[in-house]
Amino acid sequence: MHALEPGLRQGLLELDLNLDDAQIQHLLDYLDLIQKWTRVYNLTAVREPAEMLTHHLLDSLTAIAPLRRQLQSGDVTSGTARLLDVGSGAGLPGIVIAICCPAITVHCVDTVGKKAAFIQQVAASLKLPNLRGIHARVESLTEPYDVISSRAFASLVDFTSWSVGALAQQGVWMALKGKHPEQEISALPSAVEVFHVEQLQVPGLDAERCIVWMRGRRA
Repeated sequence: MHALEPGLRQGLLELDLNLDDAQIQHLLDYLDLIQKWTRVYNLTAVREPAEMLTHHLLDSLTAIAPLRRQLQSGDVTSGTARLLDVGSGAGLPGIVIAICCPAITVHCVDTVGKKAAFIQQVAASLKLPNLRGIHARVESLTEPYDVISSRAFASLVDFTSWSVGALAQQGVWMALKGKHPEQEISALPSAVEVFHVEQLQVPGLDAERCIVWMRGRRA
């Protein structure tokens, strides 16, 4: 058994998230790949496996249930949904979403070539046909995505303005943040509407987390 498997299963229990054994194994294999690549490419500042579990994996897993709910309540079925993860780095939360939600097409974009290459390697190693790494600036992407996500990437103003060209007409932004970003929200232009701020609780992590849900303001 993988050393982190009990902690991961306990976290999934606390999040009330049902994953099958293959998905759990994929998540653990993904953590191992991050550790392996970080030795050479410095993908993440977090190096301790137990810390990776809470700060990376469980932190990203808190977004899965809210994402599923949002897709169910919106105009897009998860079977056709396309998600763009911006400034994805080591693939958080994009790769976690691709593992947990195989019906969602997940593209992870990063300006750093080695990080995009890592995501491609994970897609090949874990046989995830719905996952792709893109080496580009997000401003250059114009294909429409139903959900555009980011985690600790940039201010809400920069995140939305840089990625607006890739947002589908009925699409939404999903920004994973720490504390409620009141100042960032108040700095948003009138064209961007915050329609929900969702508080999150990360198992094993005593820190504030939330998702800021946004969309283009509708007439």
